[in-house]
Amino acid sequence: MIRSGTERTGALSMTAFFSYGFRPFFLGAALFAGVAVPAWILILAGTGNPVLLSTARDWHLHEMLFGFLPAVITGFVLTAVPNWTDRPAIKGRQLARLFGLWLAGRAVLALPWVPPAPAAIIDAAYLLVLAGMLWREIAGGKSWNHAPIGVLLSLYAGANMLFHFFALTGLPTDLPERITLGLDMTLLAFIGGRVTPNFTREFLAQTRRPEKPARFSHLDMVAIGSVAAASTSWAILPQGAVAGWCLILAGIVNLVRLSRWYGWHTWREPLVFVLHWGYGWLTLALFLLGCAALGVGLPKEDAVHALTTGAVGVMTLGIMTRASLGHTGRQREAGPATVAMYVLVTCGAMLRVFGPGTGLPNTLVLGSAAACWSGAYLLFALVYGPYLLRSSVDE
Repeated sequence: MIRSGTERTGALSMTAFFSYGFRPFFLGAALFAGVAVPAWILILAGTGNPVLLSTARDWHLHEMLFGFLPAVITGFVLTAVPNWTDRPAIKGRQLARLFGLWLAGRAVLALPWVPPAPAAIIDAAYLLVLAGMLWREIAGGKSWNHAPIGVLLSLYAGANMLFHFFALTGLPTDLPERITLGLDMTLLAFIGGRVTPNFTREFLAQTRRPEKPARFSHLDMVAIGSVAAASTSWAILPQGAVAGWCLILAGIVNLVRLSRWYGWHTWREPLVFVLHWGYGWLTLALFLLGCAALGVGLPKEDAVHALTTGAVGVMTLGIMTRASLGHTGRQREAGPATVAMYVLVTCGAMLRVFGPGTGLPNTLVLGSAAACWSGAYLLFALVYGPYLLRSSVDE
């Protein structure tokens, strides 16, 4: 980050705050992650008595999968859309209304006096509106090569509605949960597989290294397709040889894909290296989920958290920090506070995935994992919040 002697402070402004999608949604996601996970730990400890969806577990799952992560996705997508379509950014009142709809979904699912059915309708409306806005921009800019993102977001909206239907009718929410986790894996393979080599190529060129990450090729398409196929088989039949070996095969293919990007040469710039680290978590999650489906290795719950706290947690923070610096006119360099975020989110993921197998008290493991993981996002809000609330320094 630019040092204090050279950085100008932009003006605090709601106009600036709603000038780009990453500003409200990255800050909102960080604050929500910093509050919702500790709230879940308090619920587990028996100090809370929420009336949230059908069970407290459903609330935790829903708010991480359909509350926190869609906010990060929204911030990324709405910021990238102008580059994809050559159309003006979605901003101002339109962006403020969309952010308000996301906030309304979080509120109605947390307030016990809101009837479940209206709460579900309000929450489900957000992803439907977001998907509609993205399709409008893709069609308006004739940017059909980005249609896969529109398809994935539309499926995400459908999975949210399915989750609510199952929860309201008393059915187990395992199926929509697995569908959504599969979509998350596919999104990480698609988006992470684009931004990671691109930013790495830029960094290696700046440092005058001769290595160049492999360009997008048939192997990349096979890697993304393998994740989509493995996710589908796992969603339908979560236990068994088919899903297990498909997930393991997808992990192998994506590990090969990752090795072609020369990530080990980026360790001097954590802002780039963290994206490789996050994609590495994705390959690990595929392996662990595959082994769990075959009945070996870590329990399914811990394997799932390799995806959610590991791959999602690390990759989202990497994208949030880089985009926030670059789009507010600051140098794209990771300062000590940013590195601390990466360390905290990694420690939180490691504790959540591998901690339960150590034999330590469960409350200690989960509490420590939550403190580290949520602490990373609260630190983001503390350090990057002023950047997001103020106009860019180059304006």
